[in-house]
Amino acid sequence: MNSELKIDLLSRMIKEKRGSTGLRTSAQEIGGISAPTLSRIEKGNVPDVDTFIKICKWLGVSTDTFINSEHSNSRQKLIGHLRADRELEPDTIEMLVKLIDMAYKKL
Repeated sequence: MNSELKIDLLSRMIKEKRGSTGLRTSAQEIGGISAPTLSRIEKGNVPDVDTFIKICKWLGVSTDTFINSEHSNSRQKLIGHLRADRELEPDTIEMLVKLIDMAYKKL
């Protein structure tokens, strides 16, 4: 199975969620990581597994969102694209995610 981390998407989503909040404040919100570590990830460095999981929880997305895989879940791809969209408001994204979840539960 061929897999790789979508570090550009991870970096973009961190920056978007962080907004104008400082690195230190966001790192504290995530918990257990430093501001320099968060900065390196925003610049495209790959995080260790524990840090990656903490960031995904902070972002509110599955780790699968950032993994290219031959067997990626369509639902996760849709949600990843929505969360990466800079034109949609966060509230709109959350409502669309709920709608997608409802649709997939009916399958």
